[in-house]
Amino acid sequence: MSCPLCAEDGGALVWRGERQRVIRANEAGFPGFYRVVWNAHVAEFSDLSAAERNHCMEAVTRVEQALREHLAPTKVNIAALGNMVPHLHWHVIARFDWDSHFPSPVWAAAQRPSPAQREDGVRERLPQVEDAMRQSLGLLVLP
Repeated sequence: MSCPLCAEDGGALVWRGERQRVIRANEAGFPGFYRVVWNAHVAEFSDLSAAERNHCMEAVTRVEQALREHLAPTKVNIAALGNMVPHLHWHVIARFDWDSHFPSPVWAAAQRPSPAQREDGVRERLPQVEDAMRQSLGLLVLP
């Protein structure tokens, strides 16, 4: 069985470190949708050592902080599902009270039309968000 997260980045590559990478997901209606992907193929968070788990969650935290600082979302959702792709990755999603699904999960049915103008406003700020991510993630110390 081939793994899509082993075969390719899984989205627009924002940053790659020795142990993990951050990609911007191409999820319609959610321009502030990122994934922190563990580079090595492991299925579960508990497959990592304690130091690796801390390193991984520090990356997730830094992605969340960049989203909060530069986009001021209503909420940041963090999830690690892996049901469809059993390769350790965390979803870090900036959510806004105006998004098409809020307050439901991004995987639920839409509750209203997607506000394209507001989404475009978020997309315009993504270069600054991603610069902040790269700067912060580049300072991560390997365990």
